[in-house]
This record gives sequence, C-alpha cells and structure tokens, in this order.
Amino acid sequence: MKLQDALFNWLQIKMVADARPEDRAAADTVDFFATILREDHQMTAFDIVMIDHTMVHIQYVIDGKTKKQMVPRESAEQLLHDINSNPKYNE
Repeated sequence: MKLQDALFNWLQIKMVADARPEDRAAADTVDFFATILREDHQMTAFDIVMIDHTMVHIQYVIDGKTKKQMVPRESAEQLLHDINSNPKYNE
C-alpha cells in the first residue's frame, strides 16, 4: 500500500475511533494501519497535530525527518460521517 493511501486510511479511521471510543473495530483498524505505517513505511511517529476549519494537519517522522501532511477536513471526516449516517452502525 502506498504511503499516502496508508496515511489517509489511518487518518480516517483514527477520527472514527476518537469520536467513537466504544467502537472496538475502529480501534483495531487504527492499530492495523499504524502497523502498516511503522513496518512498511518506517514511520517512527505520527499523529494529528491540528484540525482547523478546512484542514487536518498530520505530523510524522520517517528516517529521523519530521514531515507534515495536510488533508482536507471534509475528506478526512467522510468515513465518520458515513458511519454516523447509517443506523446499522449506531445501535
């Protein structure tokens, strides 16, 4: 899986897990993508550092170098919105 895809997938499910702390499947999926980031892309640290009106800011470390990635907030929150909009997942 490409770095940008793995980072985006991690971000979306991280936002779900943060908003739904009782959702064990979301937490497990965060761990899955975190493993991909660490093992396949050699990230040693990664986290959401800021959410503003339009963007989600991610900071991560690869090869000792700190990098930042910005993702449109609407895209980052889409999975959470989809889950919350589906009554099947809100029982």
